[in-house]
Amino acid sequence: MTSSPPPRILSIAGSDSSGGAGIQADLKTIAMLGGYGMSAITAVTAQNTLGVHAVEALDADFVMAQVDACLDDIGADGIKIGMLGSPATAQALARRLDSFAGPIVFDPVMVATSGRSPRSSRPIFPSSPR
Repeated sequence: MTSSPPPRILSIAGSDSSGGAGIQADLKTIAMLGGYGMSAITAVTAQNTLGVHAVEALDADFVMAQVDACLDDIGADGIKIGMLGSPATAQALARRLDSFAGPIVFDPVMVATSGRSPRSSRPIFPSSPR
């Protein structure tokens, strides 16, 4: 009997230094469910159980380089999107994933469990259509 390969899941999200959310939580969940997890980090946070202390969004081109590295080589059966970090990343990702045939789960981060908003004051999605 041949076993099938695990589903390949790309998580695109922020990094939580305490390990309780973001990429770290996604990869733990994917592994627990038997998947092969990959990541594209959109932002780095300094946070713990007491709150979010700092957020640094990564450049959209760098985020897209991570996405392309995973999709062009390993591929993905599904994609999970969390915190995007910036409008530029959201727009670049929308263009790149427009032709992706698998399921995409969009789970945006609006407020951290500490109550602080991890996003900038600018909206992630522009009001004009792409």
